[in-house]
Amino acid sequence: MLKKISFKKFFNSKIFFFAFGAATIITIVFIIGVIRIQDSNKNIFDDASNQLLKITSPEIPQALSFAGEKVPLNDFEVRERVDRELIVNTYWFSSTILGMKRANRWFPVIEPILKKYNVPDDFKYLALIESNLSNSSSYAGAVGFWQLTVEAAKKYGLEVNDQIDERYNVEKSTEAACKYILDAYDEFKSWTLAAATYNMGFNGMRKQIDREKTNDYYNLILSDETMRYVARILAMKIIYKSPQKYGYFLKPEDLYPVLKTINIKVDSSVDDWADFAANHGVNYKILKYYNPWLRDISLINKKKRIYTLKLPQVPNDGIIPSGN
Repeated sequence: MLKKISFKKFFNSKIFFFAFGAATIITIVFIIGVIRIQDSNKNIFDDASNQLLKITSPEIPQALSFAGEKVPLNDFEVRERVDRELIVNTYWFSSTILGMKRANRWFPVIEPILKKYNVPDDFKYLALIESNLSNSSSYAGAVGFWQLTVEAAKKYGLEVNDQIDERYNVEKSTEAACKYILDAYDEFKSWTLAAATYNMGFNGMRKQIDREKTNDYYNLILSDETMRYVARILAMKIIYKSPQKYGYFLKPEDLYPVLKTINIKVDSSVDDWADFAANHGVNYKILKYYNPWLRDISLINKKKRIYTLKLPQVPNDGIIPSGN
């Protein structure tokens, strides 16, 4: 049978004082812990608010032109076209950053050629949206910085076969693109239409102009790709002109350097390009990087055509050849 203990004795007992003291300590520790957690969370949220990306709609300039031709931003449909491409390319971080890095290397190569042919400088952004300044290939068989088809390449003087494909030669393909653009400008009397024609072709542009009875690009109903095409060029121009305004803070050392090269003339057949590379102090990879238009391991050159190959200067400028 349990022994009864009065409340008075219990409150005066050692057990009560021990339990009360333990409870008090636990309560104090709990309160301090809660305060610290709240402060810690506050700091976390404060730090996060400083680091979180602020998603806003990119600002469209009040006035905009392409190759000196005014863009009618007062037309709501045109404005929304530009807005769409500006949003896409502002927030397509990986592609836009890569383009900026590559542009530092390749725009200095492209710009003088555009100037030589009297093609407006804005057309360098056409190459940017076509390939992001890489020797890529499309499902339709267009390749290189300017995404030229075999037909267009040969029409404008490029060699394309199993051994040589000059669409991969940045300088020569830029010259071919300039000739295409100039032909389009001569026919349609508009740089904007010339750019759109580069995307959809001469026949397609002629057909739509005749059908819709207007030669104003911004008033034509074209394929979705061609409707977006010039707006995409404009978006890249806007971002590249003011990168920090659109959230891009690349340092000079982030950009890919211009490749300093020497030229070597070849006017005969080459049995093995890997051996040729080794004889010139580089490996086959480096030879191909500087001359991606070489499409085979050897060259049969019965006509003794003169080819100009590029090799890195010494000391090398960022790509280190390893010999054999």
